[in-house]
Amino acid sequence: RCGCASTCYGWSSRRSAAAVRDQVEGALATAKLAGWDRLVSEQRELLDRHWDEADVEIEGDDELQQAVRVGMFHVLQAGLRAERQPIPAKGLTGDGYDGHTFWDTETYVLPVLTYTAPGAVRDALLWRHSILDMARERARILGHDGAAFAWRTIRGEETSGYWPAGTAAFHINADIADAVARYWWATLDEDFDRDYGTELLVETARLWASLGHVNGDGEFRIDGVTGPDEYTAVVDNNVYTNLMAQRNLREATAAVARRPETAGRLQVDPEEVALWTRAADSMRVPFNDKLGVHEQSEGFTHHEEWDFEATTPDQYPLLLNFPYFDIYRKQVIKQADLVMALHLRGDAFTLEEKIADFAYYEARTVRDSSLSAAQQAVVAAETGHLQLAHDYWGEAALTDLQNLHGNSGHGLHIASLAGGWTVAVAGFGGMRDHDGMLTFAPRLPPRLRRLAFRVVFQGRCLAVSVTDRQATYRLVYGDEPLLIAHHGEPFSVTAEPVTRDVPPPPDVEPVHQPPHASPRRRHRPTSD
Repeated sequence: RCGCASTCYGWSSRRSAAAVRDQVEGALATAKLAGWDRLVSEQRELLDRHWDEADVEIEGDDELQQAVRVGMFHVLQAGLRAERQPIPAKGLTGDGYDGHTFWDTETYVLPVLTYTAPGAVRDALLWRHSILDMARERARILGHDGAAFAWRTIRGEETSGYWPAGTAAFHINADIADAVARYWWATLDEDFDRDYGTELLVETARLWASLGHVNGDGEFRIDGVTGPDEYTAVVDNNVYTNLMAQRNLREATAAVARRPETAGRLQVDPEEVALWTRAADSMRVPFNDKLGVHEQSEGFTHHEEWDFEATTPDQYPLLLNFPYFDIYRKQVIKQADLVMALHLRGDAFTLEEKIADFAYYEARTVRDSSLSAAQQAVVAAETGHLQLAHDYWGEAALTDLQNLHGNSGHGLHIASLAGGWTVAVAGFGGMRDHDGMLTFAPRLPPRLRRLAFRVVFQGRCLAVSVTDRQATYRLVYGDEPLLIAHHGEPFSVTAEPVTRDVPPPPDVEPVHQPPHASPRRRHRPTSD
């Protein structure tokens, strides 16, 4: 068009250079035949279909409305054409982390795509399955059964050279299993479950059964691991790790029960399943009775407190200014860890426990990672700190639009951008997906007038609209009613809207952050 030259890019880690060249030349020929207007029309149709099923509408914060949509677009762009390849931490936007992928993909990016573009999730998990043999070999090298996926990788090999914040973070295996289970329950994809998903769940469950042990009190312990908080490394019984492993073991048990042929091929016998059940049912979850809070890991609440008053703003991030040995022995948290467990394994905690735990760990979390704000926002919203949740939402969604960490030039923070959707849907929409059922507990912060979003689940598209007083649910499409729950009340949704009142939030005391660690401020005021 207008005499401009056309450029086409193609890539593959599987095909030869000649095959990729043929692909590119074919794409150029097709584009030339179709013409510019046809290409634009097809792209518009694809995106229109996506936004019809995935859009998030925010009334009362135009800045966040834009930021959430920008983030969702980058997440879609990173995942939609992955073609059985990993989704890197920077997506398609820069060379930060040298194109490597981490646990961020399964824990931050794939939940968004599961409920908005599930085909992309299938592709990403097929890539994990394609490197399963390498993960099995890695487990053998480490002296364990099952599969141990690499902490940092492109092709499947472990490329992290620092054990405490690399391989010791075994939770990546439960994170992958969590993504597999979430995809299964959201799509009921029988072929994937039979041919790929069950195998991923079984091999990761085998790792946990091998990695942990039963102590003299009959509790199943997982020792010498690192949780999401990289300022507390190589610890015993990290709550996030243990609870995610527990879910992994239970999902594997359920998978082999519904896929006996696959279980037979993998040589899963009743004794092994019984071991998984015992381990899951007796999983140790440390709790400090005196303080009334869960310990992020065994003995964490007995560590020396970090001297925040003596820490100046220019000494953050701490890892660049203090020796790891000093950081590891103190009560200072790089990013949401136990707080993330409150979100992803919220079914394992009471509301009272969540309120107490959030207050305790909020005062010790410095957010030296862009992964933290979204998770803190979700739990802040659930525990009644709605304005704080709104502030953290801004930090997560605007991370790159306002370069809040000063390094967006190396590529966008795809996980944090995904967090913009997560805060909207899981935070203020209160959506949880425990046990294969969608539940909602929506509440809005003071400035917002309305929040609306759509999610795809088991062949249906559910529309949710929330104001400060009411929430309305309806099916956009779907042949069968969908069973959901609103603030604990179960009911079925059809195309006919169902409206329920939104109860007030719990009455809680304000929480406090460490000095210099309050939510990062936006560069300009929010508009109404």
